[in-house]
Amino acid sequence: MGLRSWIKRKMGQAGPVVPVVRLHGVIAADQRPGRLNIETVAPLLKRAFAVKSAPAVAIIINSPGGSAVQSRLISKRIRDLADEHHKPVLVFVEDAAASGGYFIATAGDEIIADPSSIVGSIGVIFASFGFVETLKKVGVDRRVHTAGRNKSTLDPFLPEKPEDVERIKQMESEIHQVFIDWVKQRRGERLKASDDQLFTGEFWSGVKGLEFGLVDGLGDLHEVLQSRFGDKVELLPIAPKRGLLTLPRVGLAALTGDIAASIEDRSVWARLGL
Repeated sequence: MGLRSWIKRKMGQAGPVVPVVRLHGVIAADQRPGRLNIETVAPLLKRAFAVKSAPAVAIIINSPGGSAVQSRLISKRIRDLADEHHKPVLVFVEDAAASGGYFIATAGDEIIADPSSIVGSIGVIFASFGFVETLKKVGVDRRVHTAGRNKSTLDPFLPEKPEDVERIKQMESEIHQVFIDWVKQRRGERLKASDDQLFTGEFWSGVKGLEFGLVDGLGDLHEVLQSRFGDKVELLPIAPKRGLLTLPRVGLAALTGDIAASIEDRSVWARLGL
């Protein structure tokens, strides 16, 4: 909070303060920059909910999804803190709250999206490559020795086995059901479409999301908070604490790194995720 805001508050001229947590990026357990996980997000949430005078906590989400586990952990932490501090949570969707991003969004008491936001994608994905024919062409033999007949499940250098695919599909189904149950628990009667429409992995614009009951309204952070708490409302950004040696990534290396990360993060390297 700046000096001017502090002086206004002391003089009784300032409006209410709303903490704002921005969750931007792919949801993953690793600690690379730009990742969302319980370790990086929990301290931000703790600081936001610790603002006793705040009438609500605002969370901005911009995420295409990622780890099913981290999505659930973050969402649960939001609800635990909201219940502990008795504060409503307003979630604002920017470009996307898709898949795991939508899982986290449903932790909010209300979800407000831009008309052009992407929401939904309530599904689970597992994807990989197969290099069996490539090995044959270059004359390389794959030698694998395991203890446990299923240890080499979906090895990309071995022919795919139907029983492996069946096990993966069963696991996907179980994780998908966790996702479905959470959305139904959080959204309840606000959902306005059938399960066959909502839970296929399809995604929609914010406009269609409102029609289906996936979001509660269309708008943006400043517009909604001013209408709720008055023109004098002040936003308190809750950002990660940066070390003295932390420098932003710039240039071509950063760009190519982001491209490589985005390829990996969409599960093409055989990762289960939302």
